[in-house]
Amino acid sequence: MLLRQLEPRTARTTAEVIKFALWPLAVMTVLNRVFIKAVNGFITDDFKPVYNASLAFLNHRPVYTANYDLVDPHYLYPPSGTLLIAPLALIDPEKSRWCFILLNAAAIILAWYLLLKLFKFTLSSMAAPILLLAMFSSETVINTLVFTNVNGCVLLAEVAFMMLLLARRDLWAGAILGLSIAVKPTLAPLVLIAAARGQWKVFYTAIGVPLALTAIAWPLAADPDKFFTRTARYLSDPRDYFNSAIVGNAAYYGLPLWLTWGIRILMGVLVLISLWLLYRYYRDDELFFVATASGVLMTALFLLNSLGQMYYSMMLFPLLMSVVLRNSVMRNWPAWLAVFGFMSYDKWLSDRWQGLGRNVEYLRITFGWGLLLIVIACVLGDRYLAARREGRLQFGIDPEWMRSPESPDAVVAAPYRVAADSGAHADTADDSVVNGRETEQSELRAEPQPSAVK
Repeated sequence: MLLRQLEPRTARTTAEVIKFALWPLAVMTVLNRVFIKAVNGFITDDFKPVYNASLAFLNHRPVYTANYDLVDPHYLYPPSGTLLIAPLALIDPEKSRWCFILLNAAAIILAWYLLLKLFKFTLSSMAAPILLLAMFSSETVINTLVFTNVNGCVLLAEVAFMMLLLARRDLWAGAILGLSIAVKPTLAPLVLIAAARGQWKVFYTAIGVPLALTAIAWPLAADPDKFFTRTARYLSDPRDYFNSAIVGNAAYYGLPLWLTWGIRILMGVLVLISLWLLYRYYRDDELFFVATASGVLMTALFLLNSLGQMYYSMMLFPLLMSVVLRNSVMRNWPAWLAVFGFMSYDKWLSDRWQGLGRNVEYLRITFGWGLLLIVIACVLGDRYLAARREGRLQFGIDPEWMRSPESPDAVVAAPYRVAADSGAHADTADDSVVNGRETEQSELRAEPQPSAVK
């Protein structure tokens, strides 16, 4: 069956043209990123301190000994995370790094597959190569692999958590989230989504798993208390290098404290407005609510916290993927201008315009995160004001064309996907639509209504 799928043949539909063109590009891009760029590495090496800490842990030597006055990558994981990653030091550093690269690459690819399933796509859809190529062309995936960071595993935990949460598998969802928090607490704000949905059992395992791992790691580590007395304090202090959070760039450019706090408070208010509107009007639209709320929470964390780095943006893939939903907040050009700021691998440093190029390069991530939060708040706020003006708040804030199953948008603007039970091919993509509706035998079909996704 696989060999038959690989048999060269001439595309007969627009969907096949796109798939035949993008699959080779996507596969070769993945191979290049994993086996060439990642193995080659870079001057920034996030893996070295992780390996040294794992080796120290296994030999019962102090782990939290970094000199935080230096700008080199430091080991910042808690004792529970040290326990989980300690097996990395059982083999030599080079092979261990290769294994860690492969682990994160596999996690990203599995997250890609789960994202397709989450949004009701199949591997035979156009979305599959488009998403895979986009992910492995982004700065966040490239530098996660090149720097050899754990972010790929965190992304997989995020997507798995969302799927289990939507399936009402609360204890398993909390366990996945707890494992992620045990290593890196990036996803901790997602427990708010479980709380908003009344899925309180998530908290049992989301809190219990890292506590249990910490209890196990504590007697095995030489200096576990130093994480809380030394490393945690370093993490809470904003630094003015390799930090794209508001406080990081404010410190770098010397902004006054009142202005820094003013910007943070303003952005925080926009976040609260977005979360309230999502909670009030979209809780029953489960996939949209979870994907959008997670994106708002993650972006707010990166922008408003003491430390935000560009490759953290990997956690925003579910939000970006929500563009396939008809009521997505991502269906406008300012949203994708923001995405370019924090996802693009392009460098804006210029030999000719050094000052301008340096400022654009340093600020584009911060502006990208900020613009994304502004766009989401404006989209949701505009829908709310329009619904209130038209007296239809009791029916939700989506305009009628978003809710109508007969909307032309379902055929024209929605992403095409290959029907799982379709064996026949249409001669053209246009032949699959009759009087604004798609035929049952069509290779292409429109997205499901957001309210139908449970």
